[in-house]
Amino acid sequence: MPFGNEGTQPGVGLALSGGGFRATLFHVGSLWRLNELGFLQKLNRISSVSGGSITAGLLGVRWNSLNFQSEVAMNFDSEIVRPLRAFCRLDIDVPAIAEGAFLPWKKICDVVREAYEDHLLGRAGLQDLPDNPRFVFNTTNLQTGIDFRFSKPYAGEYRLGLIRKPRFTVAQAVTASSAFPPFLSPVLIETDPVQFEPVTGADLCAHEDYCRKLYLSDGGVYDNLALETVWNRYDTVLASDAGAALKIGEEVETAWVKQVLRALDIATNQSRGLRKRALIDDFQNGRRKGAYWGIKTDIADYHVPDSLPCGPSKIEELAGIRTRLNCFSDREQCELINWGYAVCDAAMRKYVLQGVVAPAPVWPYSDYALG
Repeated sequence: MPFGNEGTQPGVGLALSGGGFRATLFHVGSLWRLNELGFLQKLNRISSVSGGSITAGLLGVRWNSLNFQSEVAMNFDSEIVRPLRAFCRLDIDVPAIAEGAFLPWKKICDVVREAYEDHLLGRAGLQDLPDNPRFVFNTTNLQTGIDFRFSKPYAGEYRLGLIRKPRFTVAQAVTASSAFPPFLSPVLIETDPVQFEPVTGADLCAHEDYCRKLYLSDGGVYDNLALETVWNRYDTVLASDAGAALKIGEEVETAWVKQVLRALDIATNQSRGLRKRALIDDFQNGRRKGAYWGIKTDIADYHVPDSLPCGPSKIEELAGIRTRLNCFSDREQCELINWGYAVCDAAMRKYVLQGVVAPAPVWPYSDYALG
């Protein structure tokens, strides 16, 4: 079928939003509970952007090492949780900016990629990922303004065409997906124009200037929920959203850089809001099955009697944690994982597992229980 028009089919797609290390850790909690519920192995596609791609990247690299017994990965903690927690103790963004800015032979994106390679993903390539589930790492092509995707079968977009069986590394894909502008962006990737295969709508495939060097930015610039590549594909969609609502204030920064960042926040917030409302409308009208849970969701709204408690003030605090790629304390890590776990549990049991007896939820880190 034409690229970007695959059609809806039976299956389960999971979207992991952006939001720096905050999102990385929140999604760890979501995956933890999905695994306990026997849903991790049921996933057909995992679509991610930014901080969500850090989590998805390790899950993809380690997928074939997961020991599934009765649909539950028994070594999920050692293979996924502990390495990601160790990585989220590192300072990535500011050192990369400093090294890339002051060493002329270094690019910021290269420093970030090396951190992913050295401390989390190694040199694993896209061809080392499993066939099922399919992992899709989304970026934003600054030249065309649309989603450029990295996956095992292909990398590309509908205007440039596709590179079949791409030889990029997972670290390259995650670096581009998490290249938040303006400091970590763009990621420059040189490609051979002859590798691009034209597809329907590929009006730029024959223009070598677009296909010889890619200028990629954070996938959240285009779609911070990472919804597009699962929403248009599967009849069951799960969305884990660690993006917080736009902060309002009476005072507005007038410095140029801060104005640009504020404008980007506003545009991202509007895009995320539109996609979220459309997804929930699909759920309510029966066009899709699935569930949405967010870092600002009031867990009481699910009305699941034995859900794990978390009060509004704590939810507000967790949603306000920074979206940097820098060291997160044990408390920040454990509370974010706990919260992703709890709200995922409530959403899944309310909307997906109705009538199914599920194992009772238990705080992953009881010392940091949220209620």
